[in-house]
Amino acid sequence: MLRLSLTAGTLAAPRVLCLGAHADDIEIGCGGTILKLLEARRDLVVDWVVFSAPGDRRHEAVASANRLLAGAKSSKVHVKNFRTSYFPFTGHKIKDEFERLKRRISPEIIFTHYRGDLHQDHRLISSLTWNTFRDHMILEYEIPKYDGDLGRPNFFVELDEPTCSRKIRHVMECFRTQRGKQWFSEDTFWGLLRIRGIEANAKTKFAEAFYCRKMVF
Repeated sequence: MLRLSLTAGTLAAPRVLCLGAHADDIEIGCGGTILKLLEARRDLVVDWVVFSAPGDRRHEAVASANRLLAGAKSSKVHVKNFRTSYFPFTGHKIKDEFERLKRRISPEIIFTHYRGDLHQDHRLISSLTWNTFRDHMILEYEIPKYDGDLGRPNFFVELDEPTCSRKIRHVMECFRTQRGKQWFSEDTFWGLLRIRGIEANAKTKFAEAFYCRKMVF
């Protein structure tokens, strides 16, 4: 297995773009990896975009992102108002948001949704990410849910147990509106981290997993 490092290197102030359809998607999908990057690179610059967070979820989205990114050199959090579950029907407006992003930033790493995700909002965000950013490293994260669409990821980030605990505690504390959902629980998040840790042969036992469709070496 080839091991690469996202935390080493001479790149000054690396820029990361995190894209999520809904308020808690980024934290669930790649929260541990973001924490690991922030710990290793105090010069990290992060742009964080959530496309839908109605009602109380908007406050949760902003508070969560600001708390998670407290250690970044700089961060910008944007929460949009697109209607949840209706993204494909307003795709042209969401595409406009991506075009504005492209004109403003050129990140080294982009975290977005898995292309094979069965949630229509997630799938559109993934598609537009690839359509908009054609010369960037894109890592697609996964979200466990009812649809049973977890696949076979090919890129793993090892996480130690304290980082996993911090991620899960953060998600559970910041997104109280989601606690009534049967899948939204600590054991769900621990279970997926452990399974991906096994697949990655992680010495730490835990990992977050991503789909890396293109990488230039």
